[in-house]
Amino acid sequence: MEAAAAAPPPHGGPRAAAGGAPARGLGRHEYAVLALTFASYAAFHASRKPPSIVKAALSTEWAPFSGARGPHRLGELDVAFLSAYALAMFAAGHLADRADLRRLLGAAMLASGAACAALGAAYFLDVHALAFFAAAQVASGVVQSAGWPCVVAVMGNWFGHASKRGTIMGVWNSHTSVGNIAGSVLAAAVLEFGWGWSFLVPAFVIAALGVVVLVFLVAHPSEAGLEVQAMEIEMNGDGGEEVELLGEDKKEAQANEHDGLELELEMGSQLPRAIGFLEAWRLPGVAPFAFCLFFSKLVAYTFLYWLPFYIRNNAVAGQFLSHKASGILSIVFDIGGVLGGISAGFLSDAIGARAVTSVLFLFLSIPALIVYRTYGSLSMHHNIGLMFLSGYFVNGPYSLITTAVATDLGTQDAIKGNSRALATVSAIIDGTGSVGAALGPLLTGYISTRGWNSVFFMLIVSISLAILFLIRLAKDEIVTKLSTRS
Repeated sequence: MEAAAAAPPPHGGPRAAAGGAPARGLGRHEYAVLALTFASYAAFHASRKPPSIVKAALSTEWAPFSGARGPHRLGELDVAFLSAYALAMFAAGHLADRADLRRLLGAAMLASGAACAALGAAYFLDVHALAFFAAAQVASGVVQSAGWPCVVAVMGNWFGHASKRGTIMGVWNSHTSVGNIAGSVLAAAVLEFGWGWSFLVPAFVIAALGVVVLVFLVAHPSEAGLEVQAMEIEMNGDGGEEVELLGEDKKEAQANEHDGLELELEMGSQLPRAIGFLEAWRLPGVAPFAFCLFFSKLVAYTFLYWLPFYIRNNAVAGQFLSHKASGILSIVFDIGGVLGGISAGFLSDAIGARAVTSVLFLFLSIPALIVYRTYGSLSMHHNIGLMFLSGYFVNGPYSLITTAVATDLGTQDAIKGNSRALATVSAIIDGTGSVGAALGPLLTGYISTRGWNSVFFMLIVSISLAILFLIRLAKDEIVTKLSTRS
């Protein structure tokens, strides 16, 4: 359903049909926003994947990453990106709440492409200075930090009041795993021509998509001539059908058609203020989920940055795989992550309990990792199946917390529907998680030299701590469900 407007909407927005009936078209905009934000963040993740794909190659043939201290240097390179990303994320959330989301997201994608290309250029320019690689990673982390608050804020603008937000966000958040898969395939496919190409190809992809975002993204329904209230009614209508104004309400809307432009300007002047950083931290549920994500993302990013290296250096059925084969095989973990994120979103919608769903997936990921480490080397079939299972349970809560939970917390009643708080809340949650993401790969670079059993022990301890932060919230959800039934 669409309210009448005094002037044709911008960006090709829907017009009233002859006879005054509202025109359909909101679904088209929703699909476009879903597709474009999905592709955008998938490109961000694809551009982060090359360092993990080229790790094994760098450790054998490129100073300063070769030699006995090579894994330490590779871990430090990961932490350069991830620490810069985590610290900049907190500021990026504030910026996204106040800036033009389309321009900010497009600019971040173009800058990310440039930073990724700089790393690839090191191969062709024969650069061996650790400072250069670290500086490029820091720059990449800073500019990439703007991506997540922007895409979450755009999704919140369009889907913040959808009745099946968990399922929608679960499907949408598979962009992280899809981006990891695409980045792994692209980087591994050209690795044989030189590791520099593994950076240049993803860099071109994200830069090209950045141009598309700048031209086509509609960041808010109002930019397409659609009113937020009308959007919420349609999304909650049965079967997605339009709900038309009836009786006196419809006549009143038609009578006020000529006042549409004045009303839109008045609404624009009454936008809610952006929420403060400390105020956002004090919102119910933000701190527990943020610290849970700290440990959950530590585990997920350890696999993101070190799984190809782990596969390359651990024989499967008595045989060591090549650099290219190890990179391609690692996508099985991400395929499991796609289904895990979707399943977690669907289950949390079905039972109405985000914390319970997250705790369930985290708990099941512990035996999954133990079995993968113990039996994954027996055969290729064992390796693929157990890696898939590990990705399914590890990425499920990570996906749920960074999307549906962040959207829930950023639009809760405690802030009276202040949609401008969403980017700040999502940045706090993902920024805190990103600190853990920086710590995991760094620790792995040092611990792996003592044996991979120690690495897996670290991951299991991290998962256990993640569960502890959500125990109270999960208990409250269970009590609430039981009390409503009685």
